[in-house]
Amino acid sequence: MRPTIRQLTALLGVAALGAPTSARAQQQRPPQTPAQREAHARGVGDTSIFAPLDYTSSTLYRSGAGRPGPRYWQNRADYDLHGTLDTAAKSLAGTMTLRYTNNSPDTLTFVWFQVEQNAFRGNSLNSLVFAAESRFGARNFEGGDVLDRFDQVVGGKHSALKTRVEGTIMKVDLAQPLAPGATATFDVAWHFNIPEHGADRMGRDGALYELAQWYPRVCVYDDLRGWNTEPYLGQGEFYLEYGDYNLSVTVPAGYIVAATGALQNASEVLTPTQVQRLAQASKSDTPVHIVTEAELKNGSARPRKTGTLTWRFAAKNVRDAVWAASPDYMWDASSYKGILAMGYYRPSAIETWKDAADMSRMSIQEYSERWFPYPWPHISAVEGPISGMEYPMLAMENKSEDKYDLYNVITHEIGHMWYPMIVGSNERAHMWQDEGFNTFINYYSEGRRFPEKGTANARALENMRLVEQYMQNDVDQPLEINPDRINPALLGENAYVKTAVGLHLLREEILGPDAFDDAFRAYTAAWAFKHPSPADFFRTMENASGKRLDWFWREWFLENPHFDQKIDTVATQMQGDTLRVAVMYGNAARGVLPIHARFTFADGSKEDFDYPAEVWSTNTSHYIRRYAFPASKKLAKIELDPDQRLVDIDRSNNTWPVKAM
Repeated sequence: MRPTIRQLTALLGVAALGAPTSARAQQQRPPQTPAQREAHARGVGDTSIFAPLDYTSSTLYRSGAGRPGPRYWQNRADYDLHGTLDTAAKSLAGTMTLRYTNNSPDTLTFVWFQVEQNAFRGNSLNSLVFAAESRFGARNFEGGDVLDRFDQVVGGKHSALKTRVEGTIMKVDLAQPLAPGATATFDVAWHFNIPEHGADRMGRDGALYELAQWYPRVCVYDDLRGWNTEPYLGQGEFYLEYGDYNLSVTVPAGYIVAATGALQNASEVLTPTQVQRLAQASKSDTPVHIVTEAELKNGSARPRKTGTLTWRFAAKNVRDAVWAASPDYMWDASSYKGILAMGYYRPSAIETWKDAADMSRMSIQEYSERWFPYPWPHISAVEGPISGMEYPMLAMENKSEDKYDLYNVITHEIGHMWYPMIVGSNERAHMWQDEGFNTFINYYSEGRRFPEKGTANARALENMRLVEQYMQNDVDQPLEINPDRINPALLGENAYVKTAVGLHLLREEILGPDAFDDAFRAYTAAWAFKHPSPADFFRTMENASGKRLDWFWREWFLENPHFDQKIDTVATQMQGDTLRVAVMYGNAARGVLPIHARFTFADGSKEDFDYPAEVWSTNTSHYIRRYAFPASKKLAKIELDPDQRLVDIDRSNNTWPVKAM
């Protein structure tokens, strides 16, 4: 039961503003929350939004402070990859040498691999879950990985291994156990037909090819779950080990290739003029044309026109390697602190893509300056049929409608170089931990490039209104849900927008920019090239910011409550030369946020009062404050969240006096 008007009015007395003067006042109790009433009735524990979260106990692998522990480990995968593109058959044949190092304390007798082209086989789980013509559907394409060889090399001898394919993953029994600290070497050959629409993650468009999920990739074995063997369905993304890559691709001589890794044989695959231009671009803040439209038309874009050429690349400390190839690629490049920022696009996309290299440069500059320095030698944005997809050092985007739309996609996909390419979270299980983090950092990049379209804060608030709409219609879902189980229609709002809005609230309304930025940088640095869990993020943010946030993690990431603050009751009374006001703030939903109250007086003056969300900790339904103003002040209005900085599904109850409907 909440206090009545009479009880609230009694709070306006002088004595009530100090210590209680009667036994009855001393015996008054704050109203009980539903959780408290349930606890009294059933004897259950604390179920309020403020109850402590039950984190997994800290271990030698992961500390209670949210950092890698003194014995943190992760396995390593170093690849030598070669792919040969057959443009006539629209197929790819590959060979691979993988050196897989077991840094775990466990002896392994088998290893799991991802064979993700199997998503495009008939009757695959992908085809049964997603409609064929949907974004992540298989489009009725008959594909799949065909293994030609899967050997383990032991003492220089090749042993054919027993394999068992389970959809998009494959169990490989080792020729001999892999002890802690030991390395197994695999020699593999395979081929597959290239899908035109590879679940919007890879594919082809005419003569253009974008090759990803193209080789058997070892699954992650970690201290949290052992082998991570979630199937690949298209909507969920990836979780991969780090290592060094040597990549070579053989393509028709007329093709230009962009890939993960630094080009190793420029003099063999480029003309002398292009080599010179590339050296110039490595020192230029403005784009240099490496391959021009005129050169594509007159045939001088390639060192030779017949046969094939093999392009060679090398990358260190990355979790994947992909490539794109087209005979029609124009190529621009510029530099940020010696890091090449490049754009590859067909002449048909020139209107929007002519600034792609500069957009790439600004993206890595923004994220490097604000969060963590970009660690690799180049970044490439490549145009093609894929609407937007990220891989180490390479981002795939389509033509886009205009420069604003293109930058939003380019800076989003390049932002993924930080989350999850640097901070290697498990995208297959916790999509918000990379998509949402990236959407959040995009606010600052987009605001920096095109401030006329809105500052970072304005973009976040615009997204906040979207979150409100989803909550008002009760169609939102929790963030901590497997991405393949998210309604595809809600994917953008959930894993992207809702997460980013939550981080914006945490930065602007709860921790403050200085504390948040310090903590977010600490998280990024601590888990660079490692595998953080959600709990590691929560703990790092708390320890670096100095604030316990169980309630916020619960309400924004783990559960799915809504938010509805209100002005419940207002009582005023003149006492001599003082206007006394008592306000009962109400919280009509489970979620809690800070209180922003604005008092407006008849003379037009205003006073703002702000209270942290923790004021709801002893009573999540009502919070009472008393105020004193000079008698000359006549209170005209009280508003909650007048600048709409918070999520609130019903603003009709945010104003006193209540407006006539």
